[in-house]
Amino acid sequence: MTVIKRCVALLAAFAICMTAFSGCGEQEKTDIYEMRPGLTARDVRDEMGIGLNLGNTFEAYSNDDSNLNGFAQVLGEGRPSDYETCWGAPVTTREMIDGICDCGFKTVRIPVFWGNGMADGSDFTVNEDVMARVEEVVKWALEDGLYVVMNMHHYDERLIMFLEKEEALHATERVWTQVAEHFKDYGDHLVFEGFNEYLGGVMTGTEHSDEYKFDYCNEMNQTFVDAVRATGGNNSERILIASGFNTNIDRTTSWRFRMPEDTAQNKLMVSVHYIDNNMYWSNQIGTENWYNYSKSQCQLLYERFSLSGIPVFVGECTTPSSYAAEGRMPSDAKYGSPAECVNTLMDMAVKDYGFIYVFWDTHSDQSFYSRTDLRLTDSKVAKEIKKLSK
Repeated sequence: MTVIKRCVALLAAFAICMTAFSGCGEQEKTDIYEMRPGLTARDVRDEMGIGLNLGNTFEAYSNDDSNLNGFAQVLGEGRPSDYETCWGAPVTTREMIDGICDCGFKTVRIPVFWGNGMADGSDFTVNEDVMARVEEVVKWALEDGLYVVMNMHHYDERLIMFLEKEEALHATERVWTQVAEHFKDYGDHLVFEGFNEYLGGVMTGTEHSDEYKFDYCNEMNQTFVDAVRATGGNNSERILIASGFNTNIDRTTSWRFRMPEDTAQNKLMVSVHYIDNNMYWSNQIGTENWYNYSKSQCQLLYERFSLSGIPVFVGECTTPSSYAAEGRMPSDAKYGSPAECVNTLMDMAVKDYGFIYVFWDTHSDQSFYSRTDLRLTDSKVAKEIKKLSK
């Protein structure tokens, strides 16, 4: 009887362990607290592959300025779910994260507005409940073997818009110190990205030279890196992503943009968005001009960063539903469907240039990844992602 009970207990314990790691069958599971010695940013680049943004979720904030003091807000009853759902997203579940992994993605980017739940923005203290809720979702993704990229999203915009430069730098240091301290025991599958798209901006109502804007951008990235490294632990060697000037490729590849100095060796990446951005807004998606322009943008990044050993993280890329919904493709496009365009760009960026490619996606009727059906809605792109993930 004792032996039987022991066997039952062992089976139960095994079942619990399998439940914790059962969400994504194909992904190799990792120790979420492990830091592999000698791991470089280029090593991580090779493993991060294709990614998906958990968009309009943790970076959502109230658009009612009566609730938003530039850098702090309380919305509804102040619960994490009040912020998480305020732009229409459902509460994130373990099954949603498992589904991202099952689709073949290797990376999930989790944007965060760290001002949510701050009762008083004067000391920039991150709300403990918001921090814990973000951690819960981060942990689910890490347990599925995914890389997690977590950043400061839209909150950087509020700081830059409403504060003098020195105050904004102080607030950046303050917030990133808290976040880094909280997550410092997690392993190398957790990556920090400093900001979103607003580096290069200035305080509302002021005008400054390009030189000032580039210097400010560079100082923000340096403040981020210094704050994270100062917390020690696994953060001493964590992979970090410096954000480009407005994440614009032409501006970020300028000589005036500088990668931050780092106490760790070969641990930095650079972030840009939307390889075909100009073609999107000029309604030339799928044309010969689109292809040539996209390749020239990739070449700029390759020559400025890849050749120097700095991996390129394309943190936001357009989905086929966005191409189709906005009517951005002319009738005579050489690459005749949104799926063909997306697959062409993935091939170019990932296979030809070795970039990390992360789709921007939100919860809506036009979602690329359905958070209700837990699948990709475009089967042709889904096949390409599965192929590239191998």
